[in-house]
Amino acid sequence: MIIEICANSVESALNAEKGGASRIELCGELEVGGITPSYGVLKGVVAQLEIPVFVLIRPRSGNFTYSDEEFEVMKEDILLCKKIGCSGIVSGVLNNDNTLDFKRTQELVELAKPLSFTFHRAFDWIPNPEEAIQQIIEMGCDRILTSGQANKAADGLPLLVKLQQEYKDKIKIMPGSGVNIDNVKAFKKEGFSEIHFSASKLYKNVFVAAPISFNGNAFDESFVRKSDSSIVQQMVDNVK
Repeated sequence: MIIEICANSVESALNAEKGGASRIELCGELEVGGITPSYGVLKGVVAQLEIPVFVLIRPRSGNFTYSDEEFEVMKEDILLCKKIGCSGIVSGVLNNDNTLDFKRTQELVELAKPLSFTFHRAFDWIPNPEEAIQQIIEMGCDRILTSGQANKAADGLPLLVKLQQEYKDKIKIMPGSGVNIDNVKAFKKEGFSEIHFSASKLYKNVFVAAPISFNGNAFDESFVRKSDSSIVQQMVDNVK
């Protein structure tokens, strides 16, 4: 089983590789679902890791419907990833009714070639997943990262299994969201060949209270989130 770790920093990426991960999806700001990482992070990770590095191309948090200016940024980021030696792209575009934006997503897939392309969890917002997956296959994506249109992949297992059974010869279905040590074996049992999780922990690196919050008190800013090599190792051992 391929273990993909969602890493949000150079340190997290190194921890993922140390723990035995098969590859990473590199992003920033996990707290908002991930955005495209900075050039410095990209360069540092590609230079230091031996396992494949896939990169999230998402110019901002929020929805997956982008302006012309945002779309141009996404294309430039893909070109940069190709230039510095990344192995894959993770992205996708929706229309303003959350249906698949076939034209724009296909443009990203074509631009990314010959890199592997993962359609990301925007899939979980699409109202017609069965129709959309056929379009995603048609445009040449290699896999779909999805929770089965549930908050957590364990809750979306019925749809995940259905898609896996119907389309496994045409595209990889990679469960992600809430995958952990306690439930990862359930995904292996159902025959999934790839799995996605962050294996992260919160680390306190500030020991004074923040005078003001920059996130509306959504989370404690005295903590940072990092992928933990020991958690990765436990997950790898669980699916051997």
